[in-house]
Amino acid sequence: MFTTARGWAWLVTVPPPAISQPPPRIQIERPSPLVDGGRYPIKRTVGEVVHISAVIFRDGHEALRAVVRHRAPGARRSHEHPMRHVDAHIDGDTWVASFAVADLGLHEATVEAWIEPFASWRDEVRRKLDAGQPDLASELSEGQVLLRDAVARAKLAAERRRLDAAVEALADEALPQPARAAAAVDPQVLEAVEAASAREEATELDEPLRIDVDRERARFGSWYELFPRSWGGLAGVTEQLPRLAELGFDVVYLPPIHPIGHTNRKGRNNALVAQPGDPGSPWAIGDAGGGHDAVHPELGTLEDVDRLTARAGELGMDVALDFAIQCSADHPWLTEHPEWFHRRPDGTLKYAENPPKKYQDIYNVNWQSEDWRGLWEELRRIVGHWVDHGIRIFRVDNPHTKPLPFWEWLIREIRGQAPDVIFLAEAFTRQAMMHTLAKVGFNQSYTYFTWKNGRHELSEYVDGLAYGGMQEVYRPNFFANTPDILHAYLQHGGAPAFAIRAVLAATLSPSYGIYSGYEHFENLPVRPGSEEYLDSEKYEVKQRGLDGPLLPLLSRLNALRRAHPALQHLSNVTFLDTRNDGLLAFHKRFGDDSLLVVCTLDPQWAQEGACIVPADLGLPPAFQVLDLMDGARYPWHIGHNYVRLDPGRVAHILQVQA
Repeated sequence: MFTTARGWAWLVTVPPPAISQPPPRIQIERPSPLVDGGRYPIKRTVGEVVHISAVIFRDGHEALRAVVRHRAPGARRSHEHPMRHVDAHIDGDTWVASFAVADLGLHEATVEAWIEPFASWRDEVRRKLDAGQPDLASELSEGQVLLRDAVARAKLAAERRRLDAAVEALADEALPQPARAAAAVDPQVLEAVEAASAREEATELDEPLRIDVDRERARFGSWYELFPRSWGGLAGVTEQLPRLAELGFDVVYLPPIHPIGHTNRKGRNNALVAQPGDPGSPWAIGDAGGGHDAVHPELGTLEDVDRLTARAGELGMDVALDFAIQCSADHPWLTEHPEWFHRRPDGTLKYAENPPKKYQDIYNVNWQSEDWRGLWEELRRIVGHWVDHGIRIFRVDNPHTKPLPFWEWLIREIRGQAPDVIFLAEAFTRQAMMHTLAKVGFNQSYTYFTWKNGRHELSEYVDGLAYGGMQEVYRPNFFANTPDILHAYLQHGGAPAFAIRAVLAATLSPSYGIYSGYEHFENLPVRPGSEEYLDSEKYEVKQRGLDGPLLPLLSRLNALRRAHPALQHLSNVTFLDTRNDGLLAFHKRFGDDSLLVVCTLDPQWAQEGACIVPADLGLPPAFQVLDLMDGARYPWHIGHNYVRLDPGRVAHILQVQA
């Protein structure tokens, strides 16, 4: 704007755009779900339903129509799903559509909207008919033009006949005008016109929404972690698979199975000096016999890996392998690719540290190496090597200390060739990093569940995962313990603490896991205040067997998880008031499967309270519940329901009866 000498204000204008057609008048705003404006795809698993919404509107009063066009990976054609108008308000109109995804890989979906002139004409004529307006001559003439255009576009003979009949009715001057108009506003006529729509002013999103579809195991599964050297090697693990399957475990997770370095090898309880016969930590990868693509000779051979993964496949199970990008001082890379490691000015290498922890037996790679491309390619080759031997799940060690662009590239490359591969991020770090690891491609992530033990911190944490904005990409895996984490709750709570945490992990999260020894209530720390185990299996061989006293409970929980879809999803949880912080209660529903779970949080004393069922859960005023843990039945109702639990009976898992 500028002002003339006489004080007049003039607006500097920009000429209309130099295009042959007027710019679109239909607005498509706020498409959802969308992650970072579409920078990253949302995640779903095969069989899940995707709900797409958008705010769609146009100036004026024209009738709008919209669809979601969905294209599966590799498909040449899209499938259309009509959108339904669900909300009208001052800010615009919300439209929604849903469709199920059936193929692995990266899907695309876009929203297309257009005006439907005949529908606009029909709405106007109906209002005039309802108002009793007699003179409809202009409207009848306009309707004939619209219908004749539709006849020319109609592909089916039945549609053409219906439209021709409507044109004849509009043109029949022997009939009163209202009768002529009424024939054309018949719903079947509108249906025939829209089947042959010209889609005037068609407008769609500038960029499609992307949906990364995984197999179900990425969302739902029960994990069992074990060290093969404590089970008779890979052949011994293979022998245990039928029993693990019988117990209801879906994934057997193995720490690194590669050769272990000898230089600076750790001894028992993380001693700096190993004694003769000490096996060392599996995470100190590599010796003269090979590195990340080799099998420790005491565990077996690549053929044993093939037999293990094949047997797991027969049982409907997966074998997960640790992928740890670090090397012992004896790893072949240190001599073959010294440029992949960062050296101090004096030429020495710095071992790995995570203060106060020190890993004198491990060196990290240099991600800023001049040959970073060669390093990336070698790591891709290694993952592909294990995929070729039947590994379809990788538990990635400390991914938050490696470059995010590397993970985005690696996961895209691997899943481009094998879309059924799953990557689990072992990242205990800042939430922003954990969230971004999920966005760049990790299919699951470890969580802070282990450290959430109170009622309010548990409900707040799970609510954040389920509804806080991460749910479109972030899938939690609630490990109750790991070889590195023995929480004080387990150290001091005895057997009931192990049962409580198992129930919570298995019912709150679709994916959960335990590390072997959990079922035996192993709870001795290396020293007071530490979360490290005394006589940690990371540094010595144990004699393991599937005979722990907690296994019946774990088996029951796994069976319930498989039988009840409500336990296979995360964003369906509603926490309930208990009037006692020693009790945690929540409701989960999926379809017709409705469950109420009440669990004590006190491993030492009995706790009683009231599970308060709110009316907005949609349950009847009074109903029966079946306790899936012992078969008992109870009458429940909206409002207060008395509950008492103790260390001998830690939870109710109640199915709402129809």
